[in-house]
Amino acid sequence: MIIHWRFLWREMLAARRQASIFILCVALSITSLVALNSFRSDVFRSITGDARGLHGGDLIVRSHYDLSPGLLAAAEALERQQVVKDRLRTWEFYTVVRHTATQETLFANILAVQPGYPLYGEVKLASGDPLARRLVPGSAIVAVNLLDRLGLKVGDSLSVGSMVLTIADVVVRESTRPVDVFNFGPRVFVAAADLKAINLIQPGSRVRYQLLLKIADGNQLEAAAATLEQATLADQERVSTYRNARSGLKRFFDNLLFFLSLISIFTLLLAGIGMQSSLAALLREKDRSLAIIKALGATQRFLVVHSMLLVLLYGLVGSLLGIGAGVVLKSFMPLLFAGIIPAENIVGLGLADIAEGMILGFVVVVFFTFLPLYRLREVKPNAIFRSESNRMPKGAVYYLAIAAGFLLLTLLVIHQLDDLKTGIAFMVGSTALIGVVGVLANLLLRLLARLNIRRLPIRQAVRSLLRPGNSTQPVLVTLASALSVLLAIFLVEHNLRATFIESYPADAPNLFLVDIQPGQRQGVLDLIGQEVELYPVVRARLKAINGLDGDRRERRGRFSDSLTREFSLTYRNQLLDDEVVIAGGPGLYRRAADGPIPLQVSILDTVAEMGDMELGDILHFNIQGVELKAEVTSIRSRNKSKLYPFFYFVFPTEYLAKAPQTLFAAIHVEQAKIAELENRVVADYPNISTINLAETAAELGLVMAKLVGIVNVFAGFSILAGTLIIVSSVLATRLARMREAVYYKVLGGTSSFVFSVFFYENLLLGLLSSLLAVLLAQAGSWALCSFVFEIAFRPYWTAAIMLIGLTIALVVAVGLFSSIKIIRQKPIVFLREQNNE
Repeated sequence: MIIHWRFLWREMLAARRQASIFILCVALSITSLVALNSFRSDVFRSITGDARGLHGGDLIVRSHYDLSPGLLAAAEALERQQVVKDRLRTWEFYTVVRHTATQETLFANILAVQPGYPLYGEVKLASGDPLARRLVPGSAIVAVNLLDRLGLKVGDSLSVGSMVLTIADVVVRESTRPVDVFNFGPRVFVAAADLKAINLIQPGSRVRYQLLLKIADGNQLEAAAATLEQATLADQERVSTYRNARSGLKRFFDNLLFFLSLISIFTLLLAGIGMQSSLAALLREKDRSLAIIKALGATQRFLVVHSMLLVLLYGLVGSLLGIGAGVVLKSFMPLLFAGIIPAENIVGLGLADIAEGMILGFVVVVFFTFLPLYRLREVKPNAIFRSESNRMPKGAVYYLAIAAGFLLLTLLVIHQLDDLKTGIAFMVGSTALIGVVGVLANLLLRLLARLNIRRLPIRQAVRSLLRPGNSTQPVLVTLASALSVLLAIFLVEHNLRATFIESYPADAPNLFLVDIQPGQRQGVLDLIGQEVELYPVVRARLKAINGLDGDRRERRGRFSDSLTREFSLTYRNQLLDDEVVIAGGPGLYRRAADGPIPLQVSILDTVAEMGDMELGDILHFNIQGVELKAEVTSIRSRNKSKLYPFFYFVFPTEYLAKAPQTLFAAIHVEQAKIAELENRVVADYPNISTINLAETAAELGLVMAKLVGIVNVFAGFSILAGTLIIVSSVLATRLARMREAVYYKVLGGTSSFVFSVFFYENLLLGLLSSLLAVLLAQAGSWALCSFVFEIAFRPYWTAAIMLIGLTIALVVAVGLFSSIKIIRQKPIVFLREQNNE
């Protein structure tokens, strides 16, 4: 069959308005995904892709206790057998460092390393020298922000613990810590040989002990890991390979990119609805001209092939435009992600990204344009003489095509999210959301149709909304879905901020003192100068509940491994002021008739829910190598903010008083006096770490605000999709609207009357969309806050009302701007054109 290019060119020119909307929808559907996929490649290439460099070794052994002699001996034996090529140890902990001249202090992250660190990757220094050459005993290598905050320079002295070190160099980049997001405190490298003189590691101190090993032959990796695993202390030392080792940084970027991918795919679905709506309107507008072409001898194949070519040309233009927009969006990512990822790690789009964008555009166009093109078979020559075309029954091909298209889109989503279960869940959830919005929109329109409206302009506006062929329902679905996601993000973020950052009680502790040694109790109390409770902290792991360790493992997915982490136990024989017993009791423990308190444990209601624990359950703990079993005899709850100290597990004093422990203090100090107190504490007790909780909360707030800003940028593309559908709806019903405007004027209506009808029509459209969005967002946010984050929910009605007002203003502005030509239409001109036809 010969392709009639002149015919295609004329069709493109004749339908340029609807075609432009279609092209913009195609571009919008792929813009954020193209930029995001390229950004994901940047993150993988520069941050998370080199797993060995990220962890520093082939084998990684981690513990919160000093590594056992048996484990160290096993590692040494592997080295003698030449299975291990090299090995070294590191010690990581937080403490307060001090400017030796000004006595100004700063909370910092200390990493003590042996020579040869890291085994993989690099620590890039400002001098360009290797770490081993600059980091010698008596020196420190620090992050640049430590110099800025303390006003130091290379060559100055820095007090770390009981030792004064000379700053020898500045860290530019380290492969194990490529970004500083959520790293509280700048990095300070010290030599492992100085640890004893620094004197910060005391019994019970919070230290992350690590052993890194380089394997001579990669084929022996798993066997070496198994050998070390046999030598570890159960529930205390963990052996990982670079393939399966956990990385908080990798998890953070995986979660962030995953969430942004969900938003981008959601935008794709909404833009796809706009694409389908605009094409359907375009073809509906051409029903009569297509019928004339068919009456003149054109075959069904001719119409379908040329229409497909037309759509593919539009899709090609839209894909190129989308890739161009993706390039622009990618160029702004260094600014968007400033403070989260270094700008030098973000590069432009590559050829692979462009090719993926073109393929994505083709798939999206094929999926969302099939149904409108399939309906071309309904066009009959007799449509020339009919005001409306007849609808043909939908056959098996129609439903098979829908199923195939849905499957194709699901596969695309799974590929984008790189997770089968989540991809399927997202498609089901998105379909359910759009379905729920569609049902609610349909109910609202039906309710609107039944209202007895007396004011003529409003009554006519309602009839216009219900006009056959109007895109009212697609507009409602698209706008409400997009706005509900945006508002839900806002509500959840502000509820989290209000709970953990803004609603900081006036008397809440704002300074924590940790790792206080028992022998320092009285000295610390004298130094603080106020009545303070010191809480004993005993570190332990929960091994089993009622002897069933397997059940606990089955619950890990649900509770994010929270039951498998190391807990801080405490001991006391009375309730705190903010505690109440909700099960058991009346006090913390059950007492024997002769007075002594048997071994038992009181648990907090939070951990009881996490582990499905009840009164009478037997909990099995490993307390730094000592096994202990205790019966749950009471369950406590709290009536104060989580900013106040609390413990999941509380034991009677006589059973833990002699266990290795540290003390913890939570005090409230005037903001102006915090720095002075920190300086005095560090000067007298270098091993004690002070944590300025108010400052930490402010830093968390800044990070949260940055992440919310990123999410809002990507979610904003969804709003653009809704805007395009509004314009498409106006263009799709242009002739019908023009006919109505002419009839109004012929019957005596003025231009102001026509304007008021169109105004009320768009006002109702914006109002219904925003009301649906607020309803869905409030319900979804309440569920997330109540059942996922377990915090009190605030509806923030002011923000919801503002969203309603802004949505109405946007819809009215876009709708009226697109209708100006229609409102100004002269009746005589329109009627003459109709008679000529």
